[in-house]
Amino acid sequence: MEDYAVFRMPSTINYGRNSFEALGKEAAERGNKALIVSDKIMEKLGYISEGRDYLTQAGIESAVYLGVESEPTDIYVQEALELFEKEKCDVVISIGGGSCIDTAKAIAILVTNGGYIGDYMGGNKIADKKPVPHIALPTTAGTGSEATDVTIITNTSNDVKMMIKQPAFMPDVAIVDPLLTISSPQHVTAATGIDALSHAVEAFISKRSHPMTDSMALSAMKLIVENINTAYQNGENLEARECMALGSLQAGIAFSNSSVCLVHGMSRPIGALFHVPHGYSNAMLLPAILEYSREYAVKRLADLGRIFSPESDDLSDEVAADLAVNSVKKLCMDLKIPNLSGWGINKEQFETAINKMASDALASGSPANNPRVPTQSEIEELYNACYEYNFSAESNVG
Repeated sequence: MEDYAVFRMPSTINYGRNSFEALGKEAAERGNKALIVSDKIMEKLGYISEGRDYLTQAGIESAVYLGVESEPTDIYVQEALELFEKEKCDVVISIGGGSCIDTAKAIAILVTNGGYIGDYMGGNKIADKKPVPHIALPTTAGTGSEATDVTIITNTSNDVKMMIKQPAFMPDVAIVDPLLTISSPQHVTAATGIDALSHAVEAFISKRSHPMTDSMALSAMKLIVENINTAYQNGENLEARECMALGSLQAGIAFSNSSVCLVHGMSRPIGALFHVPHGYSNAMLLPAILEYSREYAVKRLADLGRIFSPESDDLSDEVAADLAVNSVKKLCMDLKIPNLSGWGINKEQFETAINKMASDALASGSPANNPRVPTQSEIEELYNACYEYNFSAESNVG
């Protein structure tokens, strides 16, 4: 741990069943007209009309941008920003998964600070002017973006996922209503659930972890491990959905205040170049990277192993750490997570891209937070291992 730590989270969190109803009140305290940033799936599910009704009841006008179709790009940001300004909005509301929330974060910053969103990468430009208020409503239990000061936007000119982290990107309000996650289909529940577990695990093993993040990460890991299979098998189980939503929220708070590590560093280039959704690319990488990191994080992984098998609290740290890695592998199998080959990525194209992906991963800074810090060549080896990774094998990584 560093000499001292900083802990940030949204100024207001509305959590629990029917918290969606708080949207009008929260918006009315912050502005007069809102831009809702979302996608067409959310519109079909009725969440946009419901949200607009809550706003209308509170005397708030609204406009809607539904252009988010996949992982967030600078094009979506520009289109939504232009609509925000055209409609003379003063509040931004995101309804959807992490892509919608991350797009809205960028808009909130650019309205008052200007420039291109890529200008803010690596702290090259600091958002020193207060952003417009942002109210985030996640509809998946996965990204935790509603409680982080991070946005990930793809630069469409060079296919780089820009990881941008500054305090100003933190939403003002998070509204986490588990009822909104019931609509998540089984495959989305699986991918976003492993994504949330990745956040919690990486926050816990990160070199920048501290006691405040540890408490959130441990709670998140327990909630996710104990409920993800139930939420996957029975999406109507509200108790499991509620625990997953809380676990995702806590994991987001944890990693935003410590950091993510090698999984996310390697995941972003896969998403940028091969358009694999973020949750899936994290899930495909997590077991292999835990194998790679194991000997440098035995005690921390042992805690995870004991969460998977609480009746085995007398296990040595070495055995419990192995249990953690093997349990994550089995979880991926149970949730039908494919490897990169199974996703359908062309092997020749993948091998050609490995050098660039490894360079981009290192440049993001995330791998430096990993317990075992990799070299360029080690990341390249890990990409190769992950392409046809066997979740049932005893070991895939040297």
